[in-house]
Amino acid sequence: MQQVTGRLTADAVVRTLDSGKEVVSFSIADNDTFKRKGAEESETITTYFNCAFWLGTGVAKVLLKGAVVQLNGRLTAKPYQTNTGDMAASLNFNASRISVLAYAPKDKRQTDTAKPAKENRKGPNETKDDLPF
Repeated sequence: MQQVTGRLTADAVVRTLDSGKEVVSFSIADNDTFKRKGAEESETITTYFNCAFWLGTGVAKVLLKGAVVQLNGRLTAKPYQTNTGDMAASLNFNASRISVLAYAPKDKRQTDTAKPAKENRKGPNETKDDLPF
């Protein structure tokens, strides 16, 4: 079992396969910052992972761009040929467990449309209505 941590690069998408099975698809970026010996400036290497979660779709509502997640599962590499004929590979992570370490920024989160109930407080000069509360 492998473990990766990263920030979502886009909102998760729930896809339905021809078989009717649903999968949550998303991608994360993992930044590794280091400083070479004798160098004055740090360097950052970013690794991208294409992720899939097959155990339920409810988690998709919190997997929004900018959220930081820790994933447990299985890592695979898939080689492919680019449009220019070069060979490349994508890293795919089949997650069996997702832990949200930091949610997406508030402006990105989906908000509940239900408003909290307001207390009904009457001032000393206001008349009471016929309700017992």
